[in-house]
Amino acid sequence: MLFAGVGVFVALGVLALKFLAYRLTGSVALYSDALESIINVVASGAALVALYVAQRPADHNHPYGHTKAEYLSAVAEGVLIVLAALSILSVAVPYALHPRAVEAAPVGLGVNFIASVINLVWGVLLLRVGRSSRSPALLADGKHVLSDVVTSVGVVLGVVLAKLTGWHVLDPLLAILVACNILWSGWGLLSESVGGLMDRGVDQLTEKRIREVMKSHASGALEMHDLRTRTSGQITFVEFHLVVPGNMTVSESHIICDRLEDAIRQKLEGARISIHVEPQEKAKHQGVLVL
Repeated sequence: MLFAGVGVFVALGVLALKFLAYRLTGSVALYSDALESIINVVASGAALVALYVAQRPADHNHPYGHTKAEYLSAVAEGVLIVLAALSILSVAVPYALHPRAVEAAPVGLGVNFIASVINLVWGVLLLRVGRSSRSPALLADGKHVLSDVVTSVGVVLGVVLAKLTGWHVLDPLLAILVACNILWSGWGLLSESVGGLMDRGVDQLTEKRIREVMKSHASGALEMHDLRTRTSGQITFVEFHLVVPGNMTVSESHIICDRLEDAIRQKLEGARISIHVEPQEKAKHQGVLVL
């Protein structure tokens, strides 16, 4: 929550600096860079709201909690990024057809550079906090901010080259490249976030670790199968079937379940685990065998 709140003010400050840089140079490429910063402000606000909602505890209408609100924020950010790219193209294409001279004012380029440095530091911090807290909203915001840094560096180089070479068309062409880069970034965010909303399972490495933990802590059971996982914000849901001898008591099977749950949570902090216990005639002889 703290990082998301600070992010709104950082985005507003960077937006002001980039529009100042555009006013000092008149560059359509710098204008496109400033337009993208508007999206950063909106995205930071959306991330703040999403994190507030996601932290609400489970209730009667949402028994699994509100963690998917972060994915909704990331989807919204992806859509906004695509809209920003289209707006940049609508400005840049006419200038590409009719290029004009750009005033590469050192002060304006310097202001844009300062804004880029702020974004670089903030983007790295967002990614670090997002990964440590497993927050899709912060990760999406961090990736967007860092893509903005790459865009800004390319824009400044384009403006300088246009001034040095006299090829004024470089300025709008750089703006068009900026728009294409933003579109790619938006598509990546949308794909990843929709995967979360569609209950995509954990990655192969994480699933392999889960299976290894299951196999090494299931002493007394016969077999485990039908492992299924899904991720919702910071929470990973794990469920599987545990086959035990038919004459095993409920208490004995429950001890195995507790041992498995504790071991999995040590590998996946905050994991929520559901285990369906079955008698030995339900064994499929596949999945994670323990005997």
